[in-house]
Amino acid sequence: MRIWENENFYIEKHDSKLPWLKLFTKFEYKEISDIPFDMKMEMYGLLEDIERSLIEFYNPDKINLASFGNMLQRVHWHIIARFTNDPYFPKTTWEEPVRDFNLNLPNFKEFEQFLLRILQ
Repeated sequence: MRIWENENFYIEKHDSKLPWLKLFTKFEYKEISDIPFDMKMEMYGLLEDIERSLIEFYNPDKINLASFGNMLQRVHWHIIARFTNDPYFPKTTWEEPVRDFNLNLPNFKEFEQFLLRILQ
C-alpha cells in the first residue's frame, strides 16, 4: 500500500504486523551507484526521516535497514522497527517466527499521519 510519493521516490507499507516500510526509487535503478548524486542524497534523507519517525513513534529496540534487490532487481529499502519480543527477534524478518506475535503497538494509521507530517 503506497502511503507517500514525490517525483523521485515512493513509500509503501509492507504487509506485516511489524512497523515495516519500503522506500522505492520511481525510476528502476538497478544499483545505488546508478542513482544520480542529488537523488542519492534525497534518498538517504528520506531513510533518516523514516528511521527517526519509527524510533520516535514506536520506541523500538532496533531499526533494521535492508536493501537486497535479489528478487526485485531495483533499488529499494526495507525499514523495519524491531522489538526484542517480536516474532522473529533476534533473527531476520525473512526467517520463520520463533514466537507468537503479541506486541501491543500503536495503530499504523496514526503512525502514517505522524510520518506524513514529517515528510511535508
